[in-house]
Amino acid sequence: MSRKLLSFITLSLVVLTFASPVYAAPADVAKVETFIRSIISVLVTLAGLTAAGFFVWGGIGYISSSGNPETLDRSKKTIMYSAIGLAVVLGAFVLTNIVSDLSTQAFGASQ
Repeated sequence: MSRKLLSFITLSLVVLTFASPVYAAPADVAKVETFIRSIISVLVTLAGLTAAGFFVWGGIGYISSSGNPETLDRSKKTIMYSAIGLAVVLGAFVLTNIVSDLSTQAFGASQ
């Protein structure tokens, strides 16, 4: 073995000998669950505000299209896609709440 490798191993053993043990903190599932729920609620709120903004944008485009078929079609698609996006986000929110409630019952985490 080379001298550098031997000195590295010796130094590592000395450091590990005098290192104090570190114990993991007890798992608190309720805190993790609360953190995840708060992140999900913030994301759902942002998605809802974005969808509302696109509803307004599409509605203004629909009203101000003046019979132009391209603008009218684009506004209809904006409204339809924002409704689909909002439905997907709300469905994901409901699904995460169901999974969270089921996991709380299964693992016995208290809130």
